[in-house]
Amino acid sequence: MLDSPAPLPRPFGRQNYFPHVSDEDWNDWRWQYRNRVRDLETLLKFLPYTPGEARQLKLMESELHIGITPYYLSLIDPSDPDDPVRKQAAPSALEFTYHSVGIDDPLAEDRDMPLEGLVHRYPDRCLFIATNMCPMYCRHCTRRREWQDGEMPKSRAHLNAMIDYIRQSPQIRDVIFSGGDPLSLPMPVLDYCLSELRKIPHVEIIRIGTRYPVVLPQRIDDELAEVLSRHLPVWMNTHFNHPNEITPEAAAACRKMLAAGVPINNQSVLMRGVNDSVETMLKLCHGLLKIGVRPYYLFQCDPVNGAEHLRTSVWTGVEIIEKMRGFTSGLAIPTFVVDTEGGGKVPLSPNYLLYATEDSLVLRNYEGKVFQYRNPAVLPRRKSRRAAATSLPFEQAAKSTRPRLVKRERH
Repeated sequence: MLDSPAPLPRPFGRQNYFPHVSDEDWNDWRWQYRNRVRDLETLLKFLPYTPGEARQLKLMESELHIGITPYYLSLIDPSDPDDPVRKQAAPSALEFTYHSVGIDDPLAEDRDMPLEGLVHRYPDRCLFIATNMCPMYCRHCTRRREWQDGEMPKSRAHLNAMIDYIRQSPQIRDVIFSGGDPLSLPMPVLDYCLSELRKIPHVEIIRIGTRYPVVLPQRIDDELAEVLSRHLPVWMNTHFNHPNEITPEAAAACRKMLAAGVPINNQSVLMRGVNDSVETMLKLCHGLLKIGVRPYYLFQCDPVNGAEHLRTSVWTGVEIIEKMRGFTSGLAIPTFVVDTEGGGKVPLSPNYLLYATEDSLVLRNYEGKVFQYRNPAVLPRRKSRRAAATSLPFEQAAKSTRPRLVKRERH
């Protein structure tokens, strides 16, 4: 049986922020969604800001977009201005200090949209942006440009147009449902979209990208589990960034998805002051495995407008992965990736290959010890008569796949 994190004693939480809310309301995700903190005036009643920062935020109030569920707010320690949950949820004046450094569309998604809301960058998969509605506005969100339009659901005609594009693209085998947060869709609309996609023979799997298990786990109820279980195989990619987010409520939500046959991967974003240390990342990844969630990706924070103060050096991520390797199981180590502007994801790893020749590799392990490894010779394979007429001569083909002499410096 999967472990449930034990509640930690702390001088904050639900009783501090919402002492008069009943259990019935607190556990109702609709109440949580309706009662999100949506404006600066309300936020200042819950979280202390310095007078200077409060004044700065009030000057920029028309450009602020705030959305924090009562549940997620209850995870923030109001006495700690550097609380890692607060950094993800509450606006900071630093969002405007470095605003000119960022990009509205850092992944150049609009460039790869054959129609609005559908990103087709990789040949065999596409991103289906089902809605721009979210339970929470993450301060590091890569689609902050969507905030300007407010929370507007897509029409049935628009959703059908995206589904029809997939129907007419037989190379697409994998559809990633994203947003906003697709679990913000009304249940009949979510069920309709999944049903229509399931009718398409070449769609093999559906992935749902959602932060609900983290910021509003009450949403993961029996009704949702039943709907998703009808459309398997469905995978869920969620977004825990700090161990403080792994609560009993979040664990219960993940267990419900797993029981419905929906595996869960986690995609963290590397952020300054949130999870940019080996100790925090180890604790996070170990905690995720204990609740049945696989650490999948660690993303370099995108250079989006308003998030520059949260970004770390790329080498911070490489160093974290290097110091995790060998000190925990490979299952607990995510792949560190940089999502480029229009070029897709590029995985970055520490340099374990020091140099190579045709017949030998020099490798170092997690302890820094160096080993020589014999590289087996490339042997010719017998070719069928059918393939002989069209294939390259063996020597030419083999030469094209052999590694060049490489020398890499350890840093």
